[in-house]
Amino acid sequence: MNKHTTILLLLALVVSQSCKKEFLNRPPEDTLIADVFYKTAEEVRAGTAPLYNIVWFDYNDKAALSFGDARGGNMISNDRDQFYRFAVPATDPNTLLPAYKSFYKIIAQSNQTIRNITINATAVAEDVKRAGIGEARFMRAMGYYFLVSNWGAVPVIYDNVKQMGDPNVLRNTPESIWQLILKDLRYAAENLPAAPFAEGRLTKYSAEGMLARMYLTRAGVGSGGTRRKSDLDSAKYYAADVVRNAPNVLEANYYDLFRGENHNSAKNNKESLFSIQWMPIKDPWGINNSFQAYMARNGDITGSWDGWGAAHGASANLIKYYMDNPADSIRRKATFMFDSDFYPEIRKDLGGYRFTSTDVANTKKYIIGSVKDNGGKGSEMCAYINTYMLRLAEVYLIYAESILGDAASTTDAEALKYYNAVRKRAGMPEKSSITFDDIFLEKRIETVFEGIYWYELMRLYYFNPTKAKAIINDQDKGAYTLTYNGGTNPRTWKAVYNTVKYPVTDATIYLPIPEAEMVKAPNLAKPPVPFDLSLMPD
Repeated sequence: MNKHTTILLLLALVVSQSCKKEFLNRPPEDTLIADVFYKTAEEVRAGTAPLYNIVWFDYNDKAALSFGDARGGNMISNDRDQFYRFAVPATDPNTLLPAYKSFYKIIAQSNQTIRNITINATAVAEDVKRAGIGEARFMRAMGYYFLVSNWGAVPVIYDNVKQMGDPNVLRNTPESIWQLILKDLRYAAENLPAAPFAEGRLTKYSAEGMLARMYLTRAGVGSGGTRRKSDLDSAKYYAADVVRNAPNVLEANYYDLFRGENHNSAKNNKESLFSIQWMPIKDPWGINNSFQAYMARNGDITGSWDGWGAAHGASANLIKYYMDNPADSIRRKATFMFDSDFYPEIRKDLGGYRFTSTDVANTKKYIIGSVKDNGGKGSEMCAYINTYMLRLAEVYLIYAESILGDAASTTDAEALKYYNAVRKRAGMPEKSSITFDDIFLEKRIETVFEGIYWYELMRLYYFNPTKAKAIINDQDKGAYTLTYNGGTNPRTWKAVYNTVKYPVTDATIYLPIPEAEMVKAPNLAKPPVPFDLSLMPD
């Protein structure tokens, strides 16, 4: 084991210990490491590395799909149904509480990293220090993005030492949290390098792409129905710089995006702007990717004792889309397994894997097969593939929408160029005019099971709650059967639906704050107050 790997594992161990602390307990100050660390550029860069995996584990483990796709109506499940029924109890200990705490772990570790670099990296070049702080502020912004999108008003924790032990902490208004998110990401965009200093690390284009997403979302916050043109213009500005000047390019084959050999911590593909960087080992616990263990249909796919996803898969609402749009077969097969689908790259030692099930279309996206299929790397509960948090394809669609703005439709050449680039890769026909609904649907199908769609619905809810609720309320989330029509070419399937719909209300659009947190900090029940941005240094 080389020196750099040893440093990363040591830091990960420290982070894993602090991640076990309760939200209202003060996390360790990491003084043992901080006092002797962050003295060189290499140490500063190593010090930010745990922000790319271990702090994201509880989010990726169950919350990513529960929040982003189950609540969004993309997922059917036997144990995450409370999310798409909008009936999550505040006492839920399995997903709600770990996810809430996970986002505060990200924030706390980001705060601590900023503190450590500021105090201890006095002999390090200024651009290296600012880039390290930029990485931490990017991650902190992401933590608050998920919090404000799922819970609305939440506490802003900006100083671990002063606040983590304070039972009187208050929630802050969503509007002020959005200001903080944008402030942190602007700092990151101004101080991160244009090219990554190591595989998978953030760049200025990562921050600009995320700023485009955030401005497009914030445009509707408190807007009263018509989105802020200044925010749409900012989304357009940042997205334009990414699509025109970033070294990132679309992966030629959509299917290849979700194969382990094309996207792991040793080799990210060029479409990734930000991905969680998982390791092919489980020690310390939390640097590993457990997604496949929960979502693969069974051990026939993983070649091990994990693979518990037989009851998880595409919602009936999505099945209806695929049945109505058979031309979208490239993305469909890369995302969900339909009865009789064949995957030659899975279980290559057995000649490939033939999926046979009619009761649910199980998950394919991020399902990469056995250890043998992946060069001997990984193990049970540890699939060697990274998790996308922002892809260039999404920025293409953000750019198209920011050009459209609040117009009914557009034939703008730039908007069509990038919208159709995403369509063309998927084998879908190009369009000569596009609407908001066109772009909104395209992003949904492009990013299904990447934990994104709920946040798309929320940004629509910000400026058009009636339409957002109507989309959700019309989604079929019942059981279905899907049977291959043998001998058809191209392949066709027969679907039979048991339609069930679950309405959402203004009262259930946000998740409840976990009861365990309310007990520790009863002031969370009080009305939120604006956050004073001057408490956060520029």
